[in-house]
Amino acid sequence: MADPITYDDFAKIELRVAKVLEARPHPNADKLLLLQVDVGDQQKQIVAGVKAHYAPETLVGKNIIIVNNLAPAMLRGETSNGMLLAATSGEKVILLTVDDAECVPGAKIK
Repeated sequence: MADPITYDDFAKIELRVAKVLEARPHPNADKLLLLQVDVGDQQKQIVAGVKAHYAPETLVGKNIIIVNNLAPAMLRGETSNGMLLAATSGEKVILLTVDDAECVPGAKIK
């Protein structure tokens, strides 16, 4: 188990529902995808290392869970403005998604 954190530490993380609008391979990396997502009040790009597990076209339209307030990071020449959440089960990577179609982009996760 990782080191425990306080509630105040956890409260700093802004988890949101994001709808994937576009997904395409990263032009300079074999394992990365570029996702354009709608987070309700804005659209942003997220660079995600899920290319080996998901074809880009299968992600479009999905409501995924992201860390919305992660500091921007440059990954192989592309800016990532958040991080998607995924579970690992053996060799498999499973994106955390919201099933309910009524859940709007930008909805807060608490």
